[in-house]
Amino acid sequence: MEPIRLAIVGMGKIACDQHLPAIASNAAFKLAAVVSRSKPAIEGVAGFESLEGLLRDGPDVDAVVICTPPQVRYAIAQQALANGSHVFLEKPPGATLSEVAALEQQANAKGLTLFASWHSRYAAGVEPARAWLAERRIDSVSITWREDVRVWHPGQAWIWEAGGLGVFDPGINALSIATRILPRTFFLDSAVLSAPANRAAPIAAKMTFKDTAGVKISMDLDWRQTGPQSWDIVIETDAGTLKLANGGAVLELPSGIEHAEDREYPGLYARFATLIHSGCSDVDTTPLRLVADAFLCGRRETVEAFDD
Repeated sequence: MEPIRLAIVGMGKIACDQHLPAIASNAAFKLAAVVSRSKPAIEGVAGFESLEGLLRDGPDVDAVVICTPPQVRYAIAQQALANGSHVFLEKPPGATLSEVAALEQQANAKGLTLFASWHSRYAAGVEPARAWLAERRIDSVSITWREDVRVWHPGQAWIWEAGGLGVFDPGINALSIATRILPRTFFLDSAVLSAPANRAAPIAAKMTFKDTAGVKISMDLDWRQTGPQSWDIVIETDAGTLKLANGGAVLELPSGIEHAEDREYPGLYARFATLIHSGCSDVDTTPLRLVADAFLCGRRETVEAFDD
């Protein structure tokens, strides 16, 4: 079987650090081209400043991986689908739910794969945690996602603008895990979004959710954390405490701690290949819907200005 010819649009940090190594390690794919306005082309790989240029003058591609800021993803994905290419969307899959729904409809109409990827769901501890929780009574859930924005998003102005999500850019990773491992649907109960006086997007948020059985879920997001970073989900059950630490990479159960190799992005590309070969799409927008609910129903407060 011939490898799937890929083009990456948006050669930022996540593309360079995660996507390129994952593609190189998967024989199902061949990187045929990259699109970037500022990064130099990769040796041996065709480089273009726009998707239009690639589609007009470049090599044929079977699929397009979109790693741009979410505010511009719809137009790029729409163009790729119109060209007959499968599409892989970095998280979040779009700036709005309606955009993603429109792309899904277009992909289905053309018989193409659309993959809304959630890399944190492929962290080592996630599936074992899901299986363990399926047989337990859940009493409470606490999510703490605190990190230093200056370390992870230095100088990225788009993330503070409307549609950039602010602290929900990492926070949506936690929601992607929670919506995978918890056995029942949950929904927003309350939210307070803290936005710097000079920014459109929040730098912190405190939320409560509850599931359809009334179990409470608390969530604490903050981009002002310095020192050790916190990416933890703690779940109290009738059989003891489950903790997913380090963004889902480490699973702590009453029986002990489980470690495994980080396979997030290799897992995403294995899934993408399976979807393409089976003629299916995977467009779960549940994490983005919960973030949209927070913006829709949350109370907004202004905090001191933030500059990086």
